[in-house]
Amino acid sequence: MASLYDTRRYLTDFDSKRMGHFVTDVLVIGSGVAGARAAIEAARHGQVTLMCKGPFEDSATARAQGGIATALGDDDSTQSHFEDTMRVGCGLNDREAVQILVMDARRRIEELIEWGFEFDRVQGRVDLGREGGHKVNRILHAHGDRTGRELVRILHQRVLHNENIRVFEHCFLLDFIVLNDACVGVVTFHERHGHQLLWARQTILASGGCGRIWRETTNPPGSTGDGLAAAFRAGAVLRDMELMQFHPTTLYVAGAGRALISEAVRGEGAYLVDRAGERFMQKYHADAELAPRDVVSRAIHKHLRETRSNCVYLDARHISGFADRFPHIARLCQDFQIDVTRDLIPVRPSAHYMIGGVQADLDGRSSIDGLLCCGEAACSGVHGANRMASNSLLEGLVFGVRAGETAGRLAKGSGNKVPLQPVVSRNPESRRTGLDLPDIDHSLRSLMWRNVGMVRSADRLGETNDILDFWGHYTLDKTFDDRAGWETQNQLTVAKLVASSAWTRKTSIGVHYRSDSPDPTADLPYHVVVARKESGTAPRRD
Repeated sequence: MASLYDTRRYLTDFDSKRMGHFVTDVLVIGSGVAGARAAIEAARHGQVTLMCKGPFEDSATARAQGGIATALGDDDSTQSHFEDTMRVGCGLNDREAVQILVMDARRRIEELIEWGFEFDRVQGRVDLGREGGHKVNRILHAHGDRTGRELVRILHQRVLHNENIRVFEHCFLLDFIVLNDACVGVVTFHERHGHQLLWARQTILASGGCGRIWRETTNPPGSTGDGLAAAFRAGAVLRDMELMQFHPTTLYVAGAGRALISEAVRGEGAYLVDRAGERFMQKYHADAELAPRDVVSRAIHKHLRETRSNCVYLDARHISGFADRFPHIARLCQDFQIDVTRDLIPVRPSAHYMIGGVQADLDGRSSIDGLLCCGEAACSGVHGANRMASNSLLEGLVFGVRAGETAGRLAKGSGNKVPLQPVVSRNPESRRTGLDLPDIDHSLRSLMWRNVGMVRSADRLGETNDILDFWGHYTLDKTFDDRAGWETQNQLTVAKLVASSAWTRKTSIGVHYRSDSPDPTADLPYHVVVARKESGTAPRRD
């Protein structure tokens, strides 16, 4: 049986001579914080096209409830922010990347305020909250628990009023076009216009994560790892794909989607209790509910198994003014007849944030010339083995600027023309029996949650890889002509990258926990890298 690493180069058949063409200086894929901020910066140098899978305003950023971590308090410093980030990241962080993150934070916040961002204030000063992993209060938030929406409002306003930026909505990324070892654009599918080629001097991938490959997730439906899978097919190096962060507290109501209950709720004093009403986090970590996310998630997972329960509970009944501080969460709970002033909030962990991704340097450049990456799709080294709360929006701002500046500068210096060349894809007809795509999608998410969730082991990871290879054998050889088929193929590809990387990392570190090697000090920190070659390549230590 062929390895899944022998994935065909393009998902679909096309002939560039029979397609619509668009040309731009810089192409940005993704409309979240990283993509939008990169587009704004790149537009200082030339024409930018920003494409997104769905509506412009629909992104994981818009769902962010927490805030933006920045050292602004009198008892805080960039050095303290740096040390907390390194400690939570378990030493796998890139020190220079973390230094850039914390040093550029204040400048990015001041810029947002200048643009009209409405941070919550107390007596005229920006209100600072606290979340897991932070030793002091340094989380800025807006409209209580709607920081993401406020960030989207400001950035999108800047994008839409910039004459150098055009936005393509409902544009599905199929594959990158790599000619002479350089990315020169992408193959896309538009709901109305069909297949199109977007040629670009520089391309920035900011398509977000892949949380939908797990059954329990906070991610929006579109987070199927399309950008990660396309980058892998193009030959880019991906790193630490096994490092998925599971958020400890998502609302658990049987039959409903998993809605995030922000870590800021625990920062305001809410605590976790079991079905007997007893607190349990103190026996797992000195910081109890404010321990790093991986610690809290695994503690909940263990407690659920020990008590044979479906969920634990957040007790926020003692927090005065809860609905004013967390209006969205209060309304969400009310929709399910949960009165936060009287009732406990049922919660359990869910897949939340991909720490691994396309390997990117400090300016966002990937291993392929002409292709940059930032935000959740990138592995910049900022988060190490475990992302500290509220560092992700900051990363999108800081490294979005750097990727946009780099792409804009390189595009401006590359000459006046984008070299348009004929490109043809003809995939061989599959002779294998097809599988039921909805069933694969459901089974894949259950398999990943069961075997590649918060607790992993060699035998289960081996079983997962075998099953994924089997599904891939009957699915990845097909040529589909719709989004459902492409998303299934992308999810299979990314799930294999995650599972095989998890098998390769034999010891526990951060969000990656191996029950057969639980000691995080058993090995020195290292990265797991993978890249597709024509002969096929498995993940390896680096």
